[in-house]
Amino acid sequence: MKNSALTLLRNLTSLFSLLHINQYKVGSLIRSRVTVSVLDVKMGHALLGVLGLFLLNTLLYGHAEDPRPVITVSPSWLSAGASVTLNCSVKDPSAGWRFYWYKTVPEPSGNFFYRHEQLPGSSSGTEQDSYIVHGQTHTARYGCRAERGDPVYSTYDSEPKFVWSADIPSSASLTVSPDRAQHFTSDSVSLSCEGNSTDWRVMRSSPEGRYWAPCSTWGTMNGSTCHINTDRTSDAVYWCESRSGESTNAVNITVQDGDMILLSPARPVTEGHSVSLSCKLRSQTFDSIVFFYHNEKVIQNDSRWELNISAVSKSDEGFYKCQHSGRESAQSWMSVQVIPAVSRPDSSSFPVLLIVGLVCGIVLVIPLLVLFCYRASKDSGFFRPVQSESTNADRADYKNGHYSPLLQAQ
Repeated sequence: MKNSALTLLRNLTSLFSLLHINQYKVGSLIRSRVTVSVLDVKMGHALLGVLGLFLLNTLLYGHAEDPRPVITVSPSWLSAGASVTLNCSVKDPSAGWRFYWYKTVPEPSGNFFYRHEQLPGSSSGTEQDSYIVHGQTHTARYGCRAERGDPVYSTYDSEPKFVWSADIPSSASLTVSPDRAQHFTSDSVSLSCEGNSTDWRVMRSSPEGRYWAPCSTWGTMNGSTCHINTDRTSDAVYWCESRSGESTNAVNITVQDGDMILLSPARPVTEGHSVSLSCKLRSQTFDSIVFFYHNEKVIQNDSRWELNISAVSKSDEGFYKCQHSGRESAQSWMSVQVIPAVSRPDSSSFPVLLIVGLVCGIVLVIPLLVLFCYRASKDSGFFRPVQSESTNADRADYKNGHYSPLLQAQ
């Protein structure tokens, strides 16, 4: 590598010398055809020098290609508590790389600067080019970089990659009005951060997650609500973010310039609740069969333009779209939020638990019954001297040291 750099440096030096020696000849040839200023010649030399420095830096420090690794996440949309797999790929996937993993979080200052927060077990790097995040519950940005060699060669940081969560956390949530994932162009849409703090801002990211920015750069912020008039650039993922790095549920909004959209809820539907999805035309009415699809399978095809689900279950989660007269809406993801239920005993263990419960009950009840019977019998007078019915003579005998048993009282 060093020999190549020295060779390149010698060649560049020779080239500059050649240009200097033949400057008069070259200048005469050029002037005979077109008038060239001294500034043009100096600019040419400067550009050549920059090119030489770039090539020299390439040989000394790495390849001419971008040394930035690429991170991928799976899944990109998750259910709360699921695991997320991160993969970091480099241009030269040979052995010897160590990979460093981090999460991108906003600076507490709130000036839209971000810092890297290393993931657990990543401070010294990992030999594996993959990393699993367990128990993911909210939207987050992840990145990676790689190092190898002695002296150490380090890549640039990767472009961050988002993992989106549609589940609504307890701290705050993003609401969309009107509450739907698809909109026509020129629709007015409001996005609000609702929560226990005013320290939230509406954010949006390109669908691939490469660029993100606050509402102040693409909409009108009024308090905790962001107002936009939709256009094709409004196709994005929206969420609320706090200065401490917390994130709300994410909403994927698409804008259609056609004449048909699917009206589906922008936020997750709670399991067991009812939901209605409908097909909407921009300016016409439905005059023939409407098809509704769930994960590319037809689930309803009749004259109804609504799809009603009376009690939503987790199996209803997925992509939906509608079709009418050869026209088709874009598909939207409907998320189902499962409310944790009180744990119930396994049906197979119920008889065993019943028997154990009965035995324990009997063991506890029998001593109580015995004690109750003993007290009841004691209070009934069968074992008590009937002193109240004794005669004065009996009392006198008692005083004189004589005891009258129960039989003598009869």
